[in-house]
Amino acid sequence: MSAKRDFYEVLGVERGASAEEMKKAYRKLALQYHPDKNPGDKQAEERFKEVAEAYDVLSDEEKRARFDRFGHAPAGAPSGGGGFEGHQGFDLSDALRAFMRDVGGFGGGFGDMFEGESPGRGGRERRGSTLELRLRLTLEEIATGVEKRVKVRHMRPCATCTGSGAKSGSGKKTCAVCRGAGQVRTMQRSIFGQVMSVMTCERCRGEGSIIDSPCPTCLGEGRVRQQSEISIKVPAGVSSGNYLPLSGMGDVGPRGGPAGDLIAHIEESEHPLFLRDGDDLIVEFPISMARAALGGKVEVPILGGGRAAIDVPAGSPSGKLLRLRGKGMKSLQRSGTGDLLVRLVVAVPSKLSDKAKKLLHELDALPESKTPPPRRPEAGDDGR
Repeated sequence: MSAKRDFYEVLGVERGASAEEMKKAYRKLALQYHPDKNPGDKQAEERFKEVAEAYDVLSDEEKRARFDRFGHAPAGAPSGGGGFEGHQGFDLSDALRAFMRDVGGFGGGFGDMFEGESPGRGGRERRGSTLELRLRLTLEEIATGVEKRVKVRHMRPCATCTGSGAKSGSGKKTCAVCRGAGQVRTMQRSIFGQVMSVMTCERCRGEGSIIDSPCPTCLGEGRVRQQSEISIKVPAGVSSGNYLPLSGMGDVGPRGGPAGDLIAHIEESEHPLFLRDGDDLIVEFPISMARAALGGKVEVPILGGGRAAIDVPAGSPSGKLLRLRGKGMKSLQRSGTGDLLVRLVVAVPSKLSDKAKKLLHELDALPESKTPPPRRPEAGDDGR
């Protein structure tokens, strides 16, 4: 049998997560993998049981403390505590009971609890798919924020039938199988007594009604694929890995179902000059040996064009970092702007004239040119 995953990893939370954070993560995953939403999917059933077991342990202070100390240690671990390796009796029945206790009862129909399924008249409207796109941005666009117009192909309501899916002059009729409920309920006996099973009606696919005469344009779907141009406002300071949700801009659901969302994933283009480090920017700036030795003001490039003056201390070695406050990126998470870090690179000429060689020989002979002895580098000594 494969080794159990860490319970925190199963729920996707940090080890120091609060009870509310764990409950929120559990609810999301339990709804995603519940057997009623994934009929016949054994893998989803196993994930549902795994999620329920993880939450059962981490939502109990005593069990959580024991797990934090011993993890999945075998039964009979020191201190009489043991871990949860022997916690294998957590079957589907246990998981379902935990779900009913921690997430809620059936209410007006179990499917009402699922995102993407909203109650409709005599059944459920099916929500459209959530779409995703990649939004590539330059560093200059990220620094100031930008509004981008992009083209998206998504399902939109059919203009011929206005999204109903029915031919003009016709309509829908109640499904004879589920009688408009959108669900078929059956009673089964188990060791726990009678258990009611609720399944989506296969005839009407949970809508509670069927169409006699489909629309000739959308063939009864109530939606057609079309291309739209939409505007996306990107705030300053985003980075690769961030995403922007656009509510209702995904596919609309069939026959009047609600629309899914559009998720824009941010991708940051590599800049030819500046390297980004969080809210800071880093640039390498070559200086001459004379400037490194004598010091003085130099002008360095800044993002967006232009230059800014900075003082080079006398005797600056190659690799020294200088900081220009407020010349970096605007922060997305907090107020303020990062800095521009200027890494000095002492440029050593590869070709020298006779005059230059003579001057350097004279310089090298002076006492000031004597180099210090070698030393052991300190940990983290990067010149900052």
